[in-house]
Amino acid sequence: MTSESPSADTHDPALERLRRWRLVLGGDQADGTGCALSSRDAEMDGALAALYGKGGGQRAGRDRSAGLGASAPTVARWLGDIRTYFPSSVVQVMQRDAIERLGLSSLLLEPEMLEAVEADVHLVGTLLSLNKAMPETTRETARAVVRKVVEDVEKRLATRTRATLTGALDRSARVSRPRHHDIDWNRTIAANLKHYLPEYRTVVPERLIGYGRAARSVKKEVVLCIDQSGSMAASVVYASVFGAVLASMRSISTRLVVFDTAVVDLTDQLDDPVDVLFGTQLGGGTDINRALAYCQSQITRPAETVVVLISDLYEGGIRDEMLKRVAAMKAAGVQFVALLALSDEGAPAYDREHAAALAALGAPAFACTPDLFPEVMAAALEKRPLPIPDATTNR
Repeated sequence: MTSESPSADTHDPALERLRRWRLVLGGDQADGTGCALSSRDAEMDGALAALYGKGGGQRAGRDRSAGLGASAPTVARWLGDIRTYFPSSVVQVMQRDAIERLGLSSLLLEPEMLEAVEADVHLVGTLLSLNKAMPETTRETARAVVRKVVEDVEKRLATRTRATLTGALDRSARVSRPRHHDIDWNRTIAANLKHYLPEYRTVVPERLIGYGRAARSVKKEVVLCIDQSGSMAASVVYASVFGAVLASMRSISTRLVVFDTAVVDLTDQLDDPVDVLFGTQLGGGTDINRALAYCQSQITRPAETVVVLISDLYEGGIRDEMLKRVAAMKAAGVQFVALLALSDEGAPAYDREHAAALAALGAPAFACTPDLFPEVMAAALEKRPLPIPDATTNR
């Protein structure tokens, strides 16, 4: 086996596989590759070793030991290294691992550190969890980091969300017994083509579809009820962005409520999702019953209201009362949606007993990705079955 390292742009598949295995295994004597690394690959390996190597050990004959210590300059250099050697998606994973494995959260309170990190939804969640401990010198930098992530998320999701929900509202506004001048002839003909009479060369409509008259008042009301316990950080970020998007639509009245053991109504801050996020307090206990009681008290038109509970359902309050509230809202005509998560990470750990109890009430709990959320909301607004992913349905 050659001791020369294959270059990063080698076209030899066998050498490239060897190089990758060497980087994965870390160069310990037992890795079995016998492969030395180029200078760039050695630097890449050092960045990996600092995070994933054995604490205090040395790797591949270098004097760089594993671990980042607690030095902000050292960590800042490391963050620069990984941004040089790895794509953004990998950098975000490595940052997250560094925060969890090496306890670097406190260093994020320093502005220089925040300027060096690759911003993503998970970093925002970490910053929000540190919000109360954040010194004033860091707060503006943290807000800038959060705003960048929020704007990126909003740019990706806002247009499609507005288009999807506008279509749903238009469809739900159509009337089935319209006056003659309110008939939507194009949709009426399309819906009745099976009633075409060849001998008369005409369609005899059995069902008329009318235009919904443009209502001056709000058509629908949406209540987002968000669990702000620590495990729900990504969901809080996405829900705040969606809340701001919904609030920007004149035909939807949106209320945003966050809760742990206390309940906070952040509706008056919905024009700026960054303000919403800094108004949350990640961590603490959970009292879903109290949160739903508050939401229930704010409902004035049950048949035109959608309540979206975003929670892992670990209830610290009164379980039976929580279920009774959900049943009462549904009986009054409220469309109730239970999301175990609103993120790209799939279903989190959740209370399966409570999920099953909600499903028995006709409100199955499931994890929802940000890309699916507009479709879920459109279905709820139109009062049709929700597009529930099979893998996360709780029956």
